[in-house]
Order: sequence, then C-alpha cells, then structure tokens
Amino acid sequence: MKLSDLGEFGLIHRIAKQFAYDDGSRNTGIGDDCAVIAQDDERFSLVTTDMLIEDRHFLLSRIKAWELGHKSLAVNLSDIAAMGGKPQYAFLSLGLPGHMELNWLDEFFLGVKNLCSHSQTQLLGGDTTRSPERLVINFMIIGTVGVSHIKRRSMAQVGDILCVTDTLGDSIGGLHLLSVDADLDSDAQYLINRHHQPWPHLEEGQWLAHSPAVHAMMDVSDGVASDIHRIMGQASVGARIQVDQVPISDTLGRVGQKFGWATHELALGGGEDYCLMLTVNPRDFKTLAHDFWEHFGRPLYPIGEIVPPNEGLSYWQNGQAIHFLGEGFDHFK
Repeated sequence: MKLSDLGEFGLIHRIAKQFAYDDGSRNTGIGDDCAVIAQDDERFSLVTTDMLIEDRHFLLSRIKAWELGHKSLAVNLSDIAAMGGKPQYAFLSLGLPGHMELNWLDEFFLGVKNLCSHSQTQLLGGDTTRSPERLVINFMIIGTVGVSHIKRRSMAQVGDILCVTDTLGDSIGGLHLLSVDADLDSDAQYLINRHHQPWPHLEEGQWLAHSPAVHAMMDVSDGVASDIHRIMGQASVGARIQVDQVPISDTLGRVGQKFGWATHELALGGGEDYCLMLTVNPRDFKTLAHDFWEHFGRPLYPIGEIVPPNEGLSYWQNGQAIHFLGEGFDHFK
C-alpha cells in the first residue's frame, strides 16, 4: 500500500496506534487540534504544530511576504482557538533556499510580528536550515486553557446542534481565483484576501469555551466535509448536515454565480476557513446564539445536528437526503 492510498488521516491513525499511552496521566496527544499537557489541577498546556510547503500550500508568486508570515502563524493559532485556549509562545522553523532575498524575509517577519502582537503571542525561538529548492515553514505554538473550559472533539453528544462561527467557502473561492488569467474585480480580490489573510477565532474560542452549552469544538481547516469526520470518530457519533443552511458570504455568492460554481458544495468541501465548528446543547442554542450576536455582531450559524453513530454522515437539502461527493482536503491525495 502506498501513502496516497492510505491518506493523511489513515497515516495519522497508523502512527497514533504506536504511541498510545496508558500511564494514568491527564495528558492527551493525537486526536484533537492540540496536544494537552496537565500543568496543575486548574490549567492545561496546549501544544500544536503545522507545516507549510511552497507549491503545496502556497505559491510565492501569488502571495505577499507579509501575508505568508501572517497566514503561517494564523493557521497554528487557530488550533489553540479550537480548544478554547489562549496562545502564549511561538517557535518558528524555516527551511530556506539560498536565493531568498533578505528584504522578502524582513517583510515575512513583519507579518508574523503583527499577528504575534495582535494575539499576544511571544516568538521565542526556532530553527533555520538550508532547503535545496522550496521554502518550508513550520510553527509550534504553546498555549493554555482552564481545565473546566477545554473543548475536545470527543465531547459531542447526540442531539447537539452543529454550528460554525463564520461563513464558509471564501478561502477556497480565493484559491480558485488565483488560477484565473483575467482582471479581477473587488469581489474577487476580497476572496483572495480571505485565502491569504485568515484570522483565527481566538476571542470567539475563549468566549465559547466558558459556556457549558458548548460541548465539542474544532477549527475548519480541511473543510466541513472532512473535519466533521474528526468529531464523529472521536465522539463515536454521526452527523446530519443541512446543505441549504450552510452560510456563504454575499461576495462568494456573486463570484460563484459569475463563474458557475456550486457554492454550497464548494463551501462544504473546501478548506482553510479557520472559523470554528462546534456542537451545542439544543436547549441552550437560542440563548447562546443571541449572546454570540450581541458580543461579536454576527450570527452563530447552525448547519446540522449530531445523530446516533449508526446513522453515519448524511447531507440534506430541502428536507431530502442528497448525495454529496465532496471529501475535503487530504495532504496525500
């Protein structure tokens, strides 16, 4: 069997089986957005790492240096947000081709510095090495969360309402537009900016973590169609997604109509939205959604519900079950 046959998450599961610890500690590793390490009786440390590789995750010719610095940090901070945590420290490792311009690197670090400042994260070190051809970027982030506030994927319960904290699909729309050989209008540029400049929902994650109505939480990095399987697997539940309730921005709607995109399918199967997906006790959803609107000025969008595991994953539109082919992003397929 080849890696391309196994896929990213098959590989992760294969590795996780070799490193399952039953030592009585409260530490947990593979299976959530962050590793969780017990500090004391009141707090956990959160640790996450993510790698970006030129021509796989970004095109140097299509992204500004400061945008790449911002994005490479943002995608890691999003993992901290997904568990209701607060970021503290960052470590950055770079594989650098010898032809990199110093001015470009200065601009890259400006993007990193600005987001570090915004998120109150300290860059404390890392590593550098020469890369033979392509730029490689790897961040590790350490954060913290209260023991009573941490949100895990395994905490989803049957009957929960499945929600997201923002519209979906803008980023994948922007990615598609990067290959368009034509003059792009302001709508198109907005979507490209959403792809290049994601903002992790740190404040939203910390706010939601304080609500007992919120059960499970994760970020939308590979697309809802893929990411929902992570919750289903960890919590041993199924999910029913209402396709006609999936929120898309007016901008994506206009651009999608212009290019003939199936925008709701794009929104579900795309990735890199970096908003949060969560499950909420149905009795408390209306109150939570109202308070979320009051605090953040936008809706908490319901997109489905958690169902018993024997029902698996299904997609519904206008009250009818439909066939959906989108699988989300997989690094090895």
